[in-house]
Amino acid sequence: MNASATCVSKTKQSGLTLLEVMVALLIFALTGTAILKAAGEHLSSVGQIESVTFANWVASNRLNQLQIENTWPPKNNLKGSVQMADRTWYWQQTVTKTNDNDLLSVTISVGEDERYSSSVTSVTTFVAKPTSGS
Repeated sequence: MNASATCVSKTKQSGLTLLEVMVALLIFALTGTAILKAAGEHLSSVGQIESVTFANWVASNRLNQLQIENTWPPKNNLKGSVQMADRTWYWQQTVTKTNDNDLLSVTISVGEDERYSSSVTSVTTFVAKPTSGS
């Protein structure tokens, strides 16, 4: 009987217990969840950067049109829409006075909402009164 007890104790057990396997699975699950969350946030921020970039292009295009029109004073509360990147962008032009009577502030707000409830971006520039030259 003593020999059989010695024989059992000499055999080495290899492998993992159920508890060790469960802890390892928990660690992998938590790590995977954290990686997926970080990747999702990154993709979301890339989409926001894309929207802001397109909105800035729409605002810049409108300011260039304003410069080409060369009307004084620029019209206040103009609204319009334009197609860019398979989306409809809505812009609104706001003109405000400055301390200089020959200078006006023009802000173009751009958003994806037709009611202009929120804007993706706003670009402001200053427009000078054209000089009458001969």
